[in-house]
Amino acid sequence: MSTVTKTTNIAHDHDHGHHDQTEIKTFGFWVYLMTDLILFSTFFATFAVIGKNYAGGPGAKELFELPFLFIETMLLLVSSVTFGFAMIAMKQGKKQQMLSLLVVTGLLGAGFLGMELYEFAHMIGEGAGPDRSGFLSAFFTLVGFHGLHVTFGIVWLTVMFIQIVKMGFTTGVKSRLERLSLFWHFLDIVWVGVFTFVYLFGLL
Repeated sequence: MSTVTKTTNIAHDHDHGHHDQTEIKTFGFWVYLMTDLILFSTFFATFAVIGKNYAGGPGAKELFELPFLFIETMLLLVSSVTFGFAMIAMKQGKKQQMLSLLVVTGLLGAGFLGMELYEFAHMIGEGAGPDRSGFLSAFFTLVGFHGLHVTFGIVWLTVMFIQIVKMGFTTGVKSRLERLSLFWHFLDIVWVGVFTFVYLFGLL
């Protein structure tokens, strides 16, 4: 067997092994998302059980403002769209365009998080903290858990931005970006559930 043939076989085996590792990591990440979904489902179920336990305190109609929540929701949903365009830019090899879209995505996510923190601070300032009633305990736990995930997503996005600048679109970077994309879209789907189940139903 010639040296060229041996080299080709080694390169093929290396690429195949790397492809297998990527598939394993992607599968593992799907398992993580399903585990996370179970946790969110538990918090949703808890809210369903004690979400009407106001203990003489304020309820959803006294605390929630639909226009504010609509803007907050749109920030996160639009960030999902910009992330989708960023992934298209990655597949087309447009590095600068993707970096710009990641910045926009991060800013939208930060805006969403800032509005959520403002909402929490305002409610606590009005005496509607998580220790006030079962409703508020379940609310802060569910919404806060989602907010924690958004915070992690922004940190992850920042790390990926730095990696793209330094390394470009390597196979590893692309794989991590694809998993981050799954994570970000997952958070959007969960938030639609939160917005509908916690806020809209609460205001009815």
